[in-house]
Amino acid sequence: MTEVPHVVAVLGRGVVDSNEPVVTADDLGLTRGDGCFDSLRVFTDESGRATAVDLEEHLDRLDRSAEAMDIDNPSHARWAELVEDALDAWSTPGEAVLKLVLTRGREWRGTGPTAFATISHRGPALPAGAPRPITAVTLTKGHPSDAFADAPWLLGGVKSLAYVVNVAAVREARRRGADDVIFTTTDGYALDGPTSGLLVARDGALLSTPTGATGILESVTVEAIFEAARADAVETRYELVPIADLYSADGLWLVSSGRGPALVTALDGRSLRADPDLARRIARYSDF
Repeated sequence: MTEVPHVVAVLGRGVVDSNEPVVTADDLGLTRGDGCFDSLRVFTDESGRATAVDLEEHLDRLDRSAEAMDIDNPSHARWAELVEDALDAWSTPGEAVLKLVLTRGREWRGTGPTAFATISHRGPALPAGAPRPITAVTLTKGHPSDAFADAPWLLGGVKSLAYVVNVAAVREARRRGADDVIFTTTDGYALDGPTSGLLVARDGALLSTPTGATGILESVTVEAIFEAARADAVETRYELVPIADLYSADGLWLVSSGRGPALVTALDGRSLRADPDLARRIARYSDF
């Protein structure tokens, strides 16, 4: 098995050997999932210069996750310095993902939070606007659409390290012969994907699931698409989308900062509309 190129940088230490352990056996992020993270796209230009896309927006979201979990988050300046160190050490052409990880730290010793960054190669760069088609299945999240209202202890909207359900859902999708998942509620609405936001084109408008009571994570890339679409005189709305509307939508995407807008061409084994012009427009709005 070929090893995926990657870089590791630890706050207070800088770039370290990628095979060097950086988390202790009593780190609460490891033993309890007591931590948060954020991830974003990295691309390397022809000169070999690597750039992190929308870093400030992702640091803002990390701030919100850390605040909800009562974890002291390093300043943007310290994170930016660490990211710059990691980018300077990165030279692999193509697409990559930068992950920022923050845990509560060690349980046995009060040493404060653990913070580190990694860059992992995703694959070769695709031409701008190139389609990224996927298939998906719907899987229930097991709660209604307002389960997180007035319940901050459920950590709605937090990008926590406790991702075991998310990865289990993707494994279930693969067992069903699909690439990804759209989570649904028990009262009949669509939420988001395990690692992505939901984007629906319907009746000339672009829709996405609202945050707040739904508990879903705010999507930096969905908001970027909405901003570009509004500048293009396209209506955008955050609203609950009934599951049934997914099958008749004019277009359906799972959107993440790492892969951009992935066009869902089949859902639960049913073929969906896939207008090439609309798909190219969404890719342009997302800057992919």
